[in-house]
Amino acid sequence: MTSKTLIATTTAALLALGLVASAPADAADKAPNKDSFSFGVIGDMPYGDAEVAKFPDRIQDINADSSLDFVAHVGDIKNSTSRCSDRYFAYIREQFDTFELPLVFTPGDNEWVDCHRENNGKYNPLERLDKLREVFFDEPGNTLGAAMPVRSQDELGLPENVRFTQNRVAFSVLNIQGSNNSLQPWTGLGKTTATRAQLADVEHRIDAAVQQIRSTFADAGSRDLRAVVLMTQADMFDPFLLDAATANPNSVSGFKEIVKTIIEETNSFDGPVYLINGDSHVFAQNKPLAAGSPWLDIYDQPAADNLQRITVDGSENATNYVRFTASRNNGAGAPVLTWKKVPFSR
Repeated sequence: MTSKTLIATTTAALLALGLVASAPADAADKAPNKDSFSFGVIGDMPYGDAEVAKFPDRIQDINADSSLDFVAHVGDIKNSTSRCSDRYFAYIREQFDTFELPLVFTPGDNEWVDCHRENNGKYNPLERLDKLREVFFDEPGNTLGAAMPVRSQDELGLPENVRFTQNRVAFSVLNIQGSNNSLQPWTGLGKTTATRAQLADVEHRIDAAVQQIRSTFADAGSRDLRAVVLMTQADMFDPFLLDAATANPNSVSGFKEIVKTIIEETNSFDGPVYLINGDSHVFAQNKPLAAGSPWLDIYDQPAADNLQRITVDGSENATNYVRFTASRNNGAGAPVLTWKKVPFSR
């Protein structure tokens, strides 16, 4: 039994005996006492044997950053050509457990969506997703690394979808995938079209993502929060896919309902919205839904000028983490979030 499990079990027993009071419904959203905070984000790493070998040292680099309050990994814990094996998942979990800060993790397509490929082991992707949940989300409602309470969608079977609040900033972490949110056929298993089970999973994850996004913004509005931060693996505005998406908007159909929801909620929220993603491997900071963006025609949606997107470096570019810093509550006129890339020591 892990220490977090022991604590949870003891707390449950005390609750049953009436020796402690139950936590309020928003306990997972309780802000820290400090007036400002920072967090680090990585994604699309480690990729390949050489980067796997460096991964423990890179975790220690992040642990050594005393300014950070928590860390997020926005998916892809392996490259696209290696096996999606139980052994590899267990190794990455062992490394994740060495984080001395709370670690929020959302799975990437390389570790389940694309695992049907022959060089990935010809797995059923949905079986791999179940395995990821077993390995990495065995204690729903708590982060990896150091324990931090979060609200999860475990009741919907998606413990990886979580949300929490830090110093009046709402965070929402969502299982949204590349490969058109997992709508591409499992060709490695001989499929030429999406299977019934595959379509059911996509529909369920989209519905859950929409529900969590709306709940995040509803809480942010009712509690007068300063900003909303969304985190996903998928780059729904991947510049490398722009031409293909312009020619065929159906190539990003798995994102359309989610993008529509983000636009509606962003335009109704009185504050900045930040979208942090991985997937496309090249650091970017832009407003992909601002007026005049070609993505508005692709998704057939109005503009959302208040959405700022940040893509973290990945793959061979994953030589840094991004440190985000939230301004103080009384920082009139200052942006809520600022960020900078911090190089790894090796």
